[in-house]
Amino acid sequence: MQNRSFPMNNILIIDNDVHVCETIASLVIRQKHQCTAAHTIASGLELLQSVKFDLVFLDVSLPDGNGLTFLTRIKESVGQPEVIILTGKSDVHGAEQAIQDGAWDFLVKPTSIEQITLSMKQALNFHHYKKDQLTSDPLNLDRIIGESPQMRTCYELVADAARSDANILINGETGTGKELFARTIHDNSARASREFVVVDCASLTETLIESTLFGYVKGAFTGAQTDKKGLIPLADKGTLFLDEIGELPISVQKSLLRVLQERSYRPVGESREYTSDFRLIAATNRDLKIMAAEGDFRQDLLYRIHTIQFCLPPLRRRTGDIRELTKFKLQQLSEQYQLEAKAVNSDFYEVLNNYDWPGNVRQLFNVIERAFIAAGNSETIYLMHLPPDLRVSMARSNLEKKEQPAPAEDAPQQGSTARAQDAELAMDTLPTLKVFKDETEKKYLEELTKRYLDNTHECLKISGLSRSHFYALLKKHNIQP
Repeated sequence: MQNRSFPMNNILIIDNDVHVCETIASLVIRQKHQCTAAHTIASGLELLQSVKFDLVFLDVSLPDGNGLTFLTRIKESVGQPEVIILTGKSDVHGAEQAIQDGAWDFLVKPTSIEQITLSMKQALNFHHYKKDQLTSDPLNLDRIIGESPQMRTCYELVADAARSDANILINGETGTGKELFARTIHDNSARASREFVVVDCASLTETLIESTLFGYVKGAFTGAQTDKKGLIPLADKGTLFLDEIGELPISVQKSLLRVLQERSYRPVGESREYTSDFRLIAATNRDLKIMAAEGDFRQDLLYRIHTIQFCLPPLRRRTGDIRELTKFKLQQLSEQYQLEAKAVNSDFYEVLNNYDWPGNVRQLFNVIERAFIAAGNSETIYLMHLPPDLRVSMARSNLEKKEQPAPAEDAPQQGSTARAQDAELAMDTLPTLKVFKDETEKKYLEELTKRYLDNTHECLKISGLSRSHFYALLKKHNIQP
């Protein structure tokens, strides 16, 4: 992406500090751009509803609210502008949240003129580059639903990834659609006509990895009565997708590393080596950097797999997509069951939008299907068609949100999961992160199996775990299924 200037960009500054507004406005005008200032979030949002802006400088602490709270609405405004966050103090968590929500940059006041100028030029350059790409090279996004700013940011990364052959690491919670995004990258790449091969890393063991990935020849071991092709050669000229790569045992990671480095393999029982020209995409719901620091994931393998990396937003941070996702699923179900399309009661969407969706899109689709079936011949789906346990969980979640005190103006919003864990952290002596995560994981599994006795299918559906991973975790924590 080359740097170039774009005359007469329209820039908005939302900051209650008049001096800051005047300084940035002077800089913007010297760069031959148009500039408008607003001193409250309300007046800024009013301008954004009717005027197309290319870039917004947004203060965090405003008289009528926290700027970060309105980042999504600003990104969704008519001009779909880039946003540079301004704050009076360093806030690592706020910066991380802002970047994940689609902000271009996070600047701490006072910021030098040089830094503001550089960030502004880069943001404008990207803004117009993004528009050019969407116009000249449209993506095939048939597999994915959603137009929220968080999703549009992901689409831009998909476009970049599809044009290259670089290794990709997709992070995201269970149920956010990591495999769908991997397939979309493949479908938009030069390898689209070749195989997309999925490897379930959670199911690979030391005894199976070589025969599964590399294949074997007849007579290689007892039971090998014919030659069998592995997944690596099947992915030749195509894409190899390593799903939940964070679940691989260390010993298996070592075996995999050389294959990724050399793109070569040797079938079990074969003396010759073969090559496979595959494109690698890996996915995980775990933080591999923390795992590497704790010795649970090889650092050299991490370097190898994340040339391009992006994070898929959880559903609770893209609630603007829930209505569209619900309509899509209802249409799909109508065709599947050969029934007339069903309408949804208005308060149904209100409840869906206020729930945290720990299982993300996968959980939402399961809930919609259960409600669709429960509605029977009714033309409308009501709240009463939701499963009782889910209605209780949703009501509890919504009540907890209403009872929470309003956040400080300069404090970023946090999810209910983080709030629930605050009590767990209120202890005299903190354990290591690994011990804490293991204990929390065990408590979750104990509660899950307690609530759904003798219903493994329900446990898998709610947790989003694969069957093999679920039983592996039960064994790890010595929990009887």
